[in-house]
Amino acid sequence: MGRVPNVTRADAQAALRNPLAFIAARWTPDPRTVRRAALAALVMSVVIVVTGGAVRLTGSGLGCPTWPKCTEDSLTTTSEMGLHGVIEFGNRLLTYVLCAAVGWAIVAARSQEPYRRSLTLLGWTQFWIVMGNAVLGGIVVLVGLNPYTVAAHFLLSSALIAVATVMWQRTREGDAEPRPLVGKAVQQLVWFLVAASVLLIAAGTVVTGAGPHAGDSSEVPRMPLDWETVTKLHAVLAWIVVTLTFALWFVLKAVDAPKEPLARTRELFLILLAQGVIGYVQYFTDLPEVLVGAHMFGSCVMWIWVLRVLLSLRERPGPAPQPSAVPAQEPATSASIAGPR
Repeated sequence: MGRVPNVTRADAQAALRNPLAFIAARWTPDPRTVRRAALAALVMSVVIVVTGGAVRLTGSGLGCPTWPKCTEDSLTTTSEMGLHGVIEFGNRLLTYVLCAAVGWAIVAARSQEPYRRSLTLLGWTQFWIVMGNAVLGGIVVLVGLNPYTVAAHFLLSSALIAVATVMWQRTREGDAEPRPLVGKAVQQLVWFLVAASVLLIAAGTVVTGAGPHAGDSSEVPRMPLDWETVTKLHAVLAWIVVTLTFALWFVLKAVDAPKEPLARTRELFLILLAQGVIGYVQYFTDLPEVLVGAHMFGSCVMWIWVLRVLLSLRERPGPAPQPSAVPAQEPATSASIAGPR
């Protein structure tokens, strides 16, 4: 192991003033590291949704009855609170893991060369969504699992997944102007698909808010809606999304579209079919907790792939590869060698 360099007072002051710039001046990650950091943030954004669903499905929503502490007298769960307290407090701890993953993505994006401001902004957007959702999660507990706040909590988590997906995609692209791979009509069809998917996810939160899984063993008010009716509306929206996806695949085949949009659309169609099977089985088997949790996970995966379909409709070429060596008689001052600034 090499000698650890001395850190001067000026270095310490610089690190305090701008820690990200301090790290970026001393560490340059390769593109693969940046991609892995963005993927880690995306994976954790899904994990926090699934574990949050586990909290609700096990009746542990008020396992820690207050916030930010677990009880009035304890920051952590106590033995008297039993398994419900452990589950709820464990989900709260995973928020710190999510923050660490998002922080790693920010640091990696900020330290990459050449510097890409768009990636850093996407990382910071995730950070502020996480902070907002943490506060909203505390409000959910303080208002006794009000179903409207629970729905808002899930929708904000879906927004986090969306930003994390975009960042992950952008780490594999350049910063050139996007070039469309399909025509305007196909792009409009995909935007209809995205809009229908948003409505589907929103309707799913209403089904949850009106349904029997209140998140706690005590009496928790539900949305004053007929559960059967909102469930059927949710199913209709699901079939609209499936139909739009199949229509998109058919159109892409007809116009001989590039491989990437076709592959993403085919994958989305298969995900939707699997999600539909889980949805119908859970409906006709009185909503077993395991299937409801699987359906929540499927909702996250479906949303990611809808966005991947949208992002596959264009390409952003990266910078031209730089020569490995520069002849001694030619100064390395051209824009192609110096790279973007």
